[in-house]
Amino acid sequence: MEYKDKVRIAVAVASLAAISIFFTRQYRRRGKQKCLTSKCYLHSDSKPQFAFKRVLADNSFSQFKHLKLPNSNNEMSSNLHPYEREITAFIENPRVEFEFDMYSSIDLKEMNDVYVWVETESQLKELADALSKERFFAVDTEQHSLRCFLGFTALIQISTQKEDYLLDTIALHDAMAILNPVFAEPNICKVFHGADNDVLWLQRDFHIYVVNLFDTAKACEVLSKPQKSLAYLLETYCGVATNKLLQREDWRQRPLSVEMLHYARTDAHYLLYIAGCLIAELKQQDNDNSTHPDGKLHLTLEAIRRSNMTCLQLYTKEVEDFPGESAASSIFSRHLNGQGGSSVSCEIQDLVRRLCTWRELMARVHDESLRFVLSDQAIVSIADKFATEPTEICDTIAQADVNVDPMNLNSALPSPSPVVYSHLDDLCCLIQESKSDIDNIFSVLLQKCLGTNGSCPLSVYNYALLVNCDMRPTNRSVLKRNGVKNSRQVARKASRELFVQKFSCKSPVYHNCRIYANDGRLLCYCDKRKLEWYLNRELAKLVDDNPPAIMLLFEPKGRPEDEDNDFYIQSKKNICVSCGEGNHYLRYRIIPSCYRMHFPEHLKSHRSHDIVLLCVDCHEIAHAAAEKHKKEVAAEFGIPLFVRKVVDSREAPVIPGPTSSVINAEEAGVSPLQLRTAAMALLRHGPRMPPRRREELTQIVAQYYGGREITEEDLKRALLVGMSPHERRRYEKKGLSSKYSPRDILPNNKKIHDSVTIVQSSIDTSEVDSPDGSRTTEAEPTGVQDDKDYVAVTDSDSSVCSNLQVAAVSATAYKDTNLDESEISAINTCENCERSPPKEAVGINYPRHEGSALPANNSKLSLLGHGPHGKQVVEHILQEYGDDGIHQFCQRWRQVFVEAVHPRFLPAGWDVRHR
Repeated sequence: MEYKDKVRIAVAVASLAAISIFFTRQYRRRGKQKCLTSKCYLHSDSKPQFAFKRVLADNSFSQFKHLKLPNSNNEMSSNLHPYEREITAFIENPRVEFEFDMYSSIDLKEMNDVYVWVETESQLKELADALSKERFFAVDTEQHSLRCFLGFTALIQISTQKEDYLLDTIALHDAMAILNPVFAEPNICKVFHGADNDVLWLQRDFHIYVVNLFDTAKACEVLSKPQKSLAYLLETYCGVATNKLLQREDWRQRPLSVEMLHYARTDAHYLLYIAGCLIAELKQQDNDNSTHPDGKLHLTLEAIRRSNMTCLQLYTKEVEDFPGESAASSIFSRHLNGQGGSSVSCEIQDLVRRLCTWRELMARVHDESLRFVLSDQAIVSIADKFATEPTEICDTIAQADVNVDPMNLNSALPSPSPVVYSHLDDLCCLIQESKSDIDNIFSVLLQKCLGTNGSCPLSVYNYALLVNCDMRPTNRSVLKRNGVKNSRQVARKASRELFVQKFSCKSPVYHNCRIYANDGRLLCYCDKRKLEWYLNRELAKLVDDNPPAIMLLFEPKGRPEDEDNDFYIQSKKNICVSCGEGNHYLRYRIIPSCYRMHFPEHLKSHRSHDIVLLCVDCHEIAHAAAEKHKKEVAAEFGIPLFVRKVVDSREAPVIPGPTSSVINAEEAGVSPLQLRTAAMALLRHGPRMPPRRREELTQIVAQYYGGREITEEDLKRALLVGMSPHERRRYEKKGLSSKYSPRDILPNNKKIHDSVTIVQSSIDTSEVDSPDGSRTTEAEPTGVQDDKDYVAVTDSDSSVCSNLQVAAVSATAYKDTNLDESEISAINTCENCERSPPKEAVGINYPRHEGSALPANNSKLSLLGHGPHGKQVVEHILQEYGDDGIHQFCQRWRQVFVEAVHPRFLPAGWDVRHR
């Protein structure tokens, strides 16, 4: 018994000790939280980038401004590539033989312990002088992105034939631009491996732009190597193995460890030798192909061209409609779908969005990565458990991060992060006040963090957040505070958001899948459907999975180099080519369809060159410029854009003389859009309209029918004037014909006799001067068929007509209801210019220019579109100038597009002079 008692006492003491330790830790933890909450952790935990004085890319929402050269006269040069001309010239005329001879003398040299550490400005200037005398040198960079919102370059490795240089870019950050003249020198070749990101990072941090680049990864693509990683090349050509896990080390630390120094030097030291080996193989294959029927293919030339296409890239900051929105969407798709994402409650979805918004603001303010502030798994756990108390929130975050893959490097991060501890009270309030407006999160937290008595230190990274007034969430809040005063602006914004949601592309347009010829040459980039088409028919084999790539099992008809254009062998980004917006975009046809649809088939090839992506705002600007230029084209060729007025031919009186008949049609006719608008309004809202307004609209429709009284059937028929078959089917599905009875629509209506007068006279098309001095082309009906309902009168100065949405048409019925111009313009941008006429229009006589004829029945032409105008313009150009005239016509439209939106993100190889 005595022994058992001792055991019981020992157990009790141990239990009390454990409980004591537990409560002590909880007390200390809460005390630590309280302490950290009162003051931001950055006051005692500064970061090396806070010492930078010259920061080109801060954490605000403003666009990145590129280098503006002193001799540039272009006002938009800060948003264009400053060395585009030099890079383009090098792409068009690469010095292939020079490149080959340059590398032929490079020998494989073992790496010793001697290298040059560059950390002062004087050393950097000496390096720039030394590099300016080289014909080529190798470059590699090491990035740090965990403790920085945008990331920054922490180390640059440069190797020549004689020396290895390691540049401490943290110490030299503000002076690194000294190297830009060397990197931009066309006579010096810079060797990279996988330079796509390096080129952008150098622009972002230092305004360094690369001209004359040889990318060993691109050479691997051309040579169809089984792998194109640098580790593979090092082992294959140099017998050197590297530990790529070191790439994810913290490259901010100083001094660097021996292993990190060796890894950094290895990447650049052997790169020149590897480049020499690859160029030798390219040259050998070129020699072997010289006797082949496809001997004009030049692999070395293509490798150099592809490499330098990379130089044309421009760095841009990713901007989304609302901070955290894309991250929230990613969490829904990746984490919540497995839990039945479609059935996740609205409360959870709303909380996820709020947490993502808070996380992004905290990351921008403290210059931390999103992962460092709060992991996706932690956001999901908080939303799922709806943790609201400080202790509960911290435990939930810690438990979620523990469950992350232990092999993940980020699993060693503090959890919860110092950001969460410093702003734990704000995070609790954010979760608890679920009914508060998310738009106010930014303005309130921003002032609390960076305001006059803010808790967080200001830096060059977050100062612009506080200073800039164009911050989107702030603008949203201002609109709401102003209430009725800005109701019009709120309506416009709501309309724009609705348009974006309805009409913007719902999935990426460019999948950047690759198609290779049977000899390994890249033919083009395409979408997944095209790849699947070849694979399903066993016409190709899959050679890569991510991104997908196939090799054709037959000889293709043509090659990109046959047309001397590299546009089709470039990957394309799913962003607006003008401003870089990546969250919504629409396809935009640079050459309007009303012209291109009438081009000869041999001139329609490669139309993807003239189809680009534009966000809604840029799309509207480009559309307005295109409409303006269409008017200029109409005036230049004397071919009117639109049918100005229409009249029912069965109601038109027969007048002997041609001139008097035209004048009568002018007096009796009505514009197609005005006719359809009035008919739609009467059908939908006739009974509820004020009598005076209803009478006005009735008179408009009556003008089309020669002034007689009209019935419901007349309204239905008028609604179809100039409408395409697709639009007719759409309106018929809406059941407009049975919505109202005749007596409800028009009072005192009566039926008319079914017989109509058919005009039998000869065709007379002539031009007369209209009252405003413009040239007017009139067409009189002749040989009218029984199914023809109207004749048309056109005018070169007609106002722009378009097929508005039903809501817009209905609203026109009331004079006190005004549509905002920007809403109408936005709606119009999604409509194609060409529309098909109904069956009633098959006999219409369109205006002709210098004897050009228009088919009597064309399903692609419509009174409300530009179809007749486009066809006659194309026919005239072909008749007068041939194919060259069409090429020049296309170049005119591309120039109009460039001058309207100033595109900064066009795919490499896009050219106004493309044929």
